[in-house]
Amino acid sequence: MATKNPRSNGCVLCRRGAKMVLFVTGRCHRACWYCPLSRERKGRDVVYANERRVADPSDIIEEARCMGALGTGITGGEPLLELDRVVGYCTRLKDTFGSEHQIHLYTGMAPDGETLVRLRGLVDEIRLHPPPECWPRILESDYARSAVAARRMGFSIGIEVPALPGIEDLAAALPLLDFLNINELEWGETCAAAMRERGLEPEDGLHNAVKGSRRWAERLCGDPKVHWCSSVFKDSVQLRERLKRTAANTARPFDEVTDDGTVVYGVIEPKCPIDALLPLLEEGEFEDCGDRIEVAWWVLVDRGDELPGTKYIVERYPNGGMIVEVTPL
Repeated sequence: MATKNPRSNGCVLCRRGAKMVLFVTGRCHRACWYCPLSRERKGRDVVYANERRVADPSDIIEEARCMGALGTGITGGEPLLELDRVVGYCTRLKDTFGSEHQIHLYTGMAPDGETLVRLRGLVDEIRLHPPPECWPRILESDYARSAVAARRMGFSIGIEVPALPGIEDLAAALPLLDFLNINELEWGETCAAAMRERGLEPEDGLHNAVKGSRRWAERLCGDPKVHWCSSVFKDSVQLRERLKRTAANTARPFDEVTDDGTVVYGVIEPKCPIDALLPLLEEGEFEDCGDRIEVAWWVLVDRGDELPGTKYIVERYPNGGMIVEVTPL
């Protein structure tokens, strides 16, 4: 069934920061010159739930609970190279959170009937990524045939691609689709050389957007089925809202949650036995971590002279995520 909302249901949840990003493999059958994947993921058979490295499927469920996820976006690499893995993860997510847990799958392949049957009831929305070389003949491609078959089987079906010259050729496919998502082309460490070879450059020094990318998509963006997703939106809205959800569920009583969804706290690495410092702290304003004490940052600022040892303030992603900044005191 076609959606009346220009955004897919998956995009609506992403905008709220309610979608967990499940990276099922960095392996891929294609070598897109514009692929922005990091060196830690590109070409490697690794699994991540948001920023968490997955060692066991239970890690995925725990991460979804930590952020209060209402859905999951399956991505890669190429997820369908690990179809059994995708089916297993989606089954576990649906069994745990119910059929209303919305799952979308991003793929550079054109799923055939057998693959679609395996995904039916598990994946709600499929986002096809046809390579630019097939855009001029999109209606003759396997992607068009896959879109028609998927729609008939009850999937929400769309195309999601970066804005590149020639993207207006995809207008021919719009009658077959529920949506067309156009992502602003992004500069990345692993694709920077290929972009320079093509004469491309970043829009500015603050964001990853590539100069001119928005202009290439302008002819399509007036169609109600087309949704433009900017680099700034992904960085400053989508990620921030997801971090805020996670922080709301996992922050300790003494963690300060920032407007960006990061958490701030203080650390003491004592020069005396930790037990000697604990009586100086109030219940609920610290955690004994064995080799250090983590504490409300304002305790260090207000009473640091009473607490001997190395002291600093940490800002990091919630739930033990990436450290953003460390400020010595």
